[in-house]
Amino acid sequence: MDRERLPRWGWLLVGLFVAALSANLLNLVLVPTVLPDAYRTITVITAMAPVLIYIGVWYDEDRRHYWEQSRARIVGDVLYVVSGAALGSALALVAVVDLGISQFLQEVTAMATGFLLAWGLFWWRNPDMYGETVER
Repeated sequence: MDRERLPRWGWLLVGLFVAALSANLLNLVLVPTVLPDAYRTITVITAMAPVLIYIGVWYDEDRRHYWEQSRARIVGDVLYVVSGAALGSALALVAVVDLGISQFLQEVTAMATGFLLAWGLFWWRNPDMYGETVER
């Protein structure tokens, strides 16, 4: 894929659209059989979190050194991001689903929590990607 074909926001938009489409197709199977209807947002957030994190890592020139790591390390990072997004959004949704607030606010709360936990786990595993390193 050519980075120059689209600006960063274009790649982000395409990636988020594909992630949301894939998650909603998965919801067609999971929601009726496994998850209650109120929790369908978890799959969408879980699918979108890697896109939000990895588009920047893929697109930014100063972060491309990330791809020189071993495949096992990258797969581990993706698993951290996906599990962090699922866990964070699920915990937030469980906490607010019965509070009587609108579904929109429930989903925004779950998204913020899921994305922040996913990014936090990614940052925890790769602190050199964001900011200056302090030498002691």
